[in-house]
Amino acid sequence: MFAPGTAGVRGPAHEQVLLCQDRTVGLKAVVSVHSTALGPALGGTRFRAYGSSADAVLDSLNLARGMSYKNALAGLPYGGGKAVIIGDPALLKTPGLLHSYGRFVESLAGRYVTACDVGTDTADMDVVGEETDHVVGRSPAAGGVGDPSAATAYGVLQGMRACAAVRWGEPHLRGLRVGVCGLGKVGQHLVGLLTEAGATVLASDIRADAVARTQVRFPEARIVADAKALLDAEMDIYSPCALGGALDRVAVNRLRAPVVCGAANNQLGYAGAEERLVDRDIVYAPDYVVNAGGVIHVAREYSGCSASRSPDRARARAREQMDPIYATTLSILTAAADSGASPSAVADDLAEKRMASPPRI
Repeated sequence: MFAPGTAGVRGPAHEQVLLCQDRTVGLKAVVSVHSTALGPALGGTRFRAYGSSADAVLDSLNLARGMSYKNALAGLPYGGGKAVIIGDPALLKTPGLLHSYGRFVESLAGRYVTACDVGTDTADMDVVGEETDHVVGRSPAAGGVGDPSAATAYGVLQGMRACAAVRWGEPHLRGLRVGVCGLGKVGQHLVGLLTEAGATVLASDIRADAVARTQVRFPEARIVADAKALLDAEMDIYSPCALGGALDRVAVNRLRAPVVCGAANNQLGYAGAEERLVDRDIVYAPDYVVNAGGVIHVAREYSGCSASRSPDRARARAREQMDPIYATTLSILTAAADSGASPSAVADDLAEKRMASPPRI
């Protein structure tokens, strides 16, 4: 998977890669700090089984770089970092492991601030938070802002509106057919938001339980049983919302939708994918631009905000802060169309300029 400014191609190199191991609780983790130019490296903790330790390190490196670009483009005073805990969370996740991991995060003295990601949730961050203050995305009961998945989905919706404005001249989704591939927490929220916006939703996931939940919650959504078959469906927007690498060679050449805008990180599955999308006249909204709603949401917690004080006000304030995703996406897509460059190249350049010239405090 190729993150923004992949090492050896462009952009700043990683500052630090740390390995953490505690055999007594089965903890084996990698923390990658890509950049602290704009502030502490903020990024989630992913917990999943990897084919090898090398795969885990590569995922951490790519995700950390993506967080630097995401935070810079969102205007946040944070750099980018990412952690991965290696192993099946269903088998290995215990309070003891999370406590040990929290102590490791604390040992970094604020250089890295963690949050939830694939395989971790707000309850896990509550446990990690018993060992360190350098954690966000905790539950309101623990003084946090809560799960960021709804915020991520809302930001993606704003990105889709910008894509629609560029492609069809109107920033609305009414009557459009949107294929959501990946029905996890973010995907479920996105299906609901799209339905409210008047779009026709095609939904797919490789997990039967996720499909079943979607059918119950959103019976109007059309289920596409085979996730790969979604690429062949007649739709206006394709929205990858599962793991990275969704836009591999097969997908990029097979895709029928004229717009790609989704929540998954590191969607470009090979070098040259973005240029091929341009050649095919497919509008691609860089994932690290449109999926920034989650990090915008949890970043508020580090400055002392909590959803427990006023949940309704917290949700309204969070949405206000995510509305600029529309303007940022629109600006990037418009500049790309005017220059003939790919949207990723335009977004990378803007993020790198911000990291190279951090604001003076």
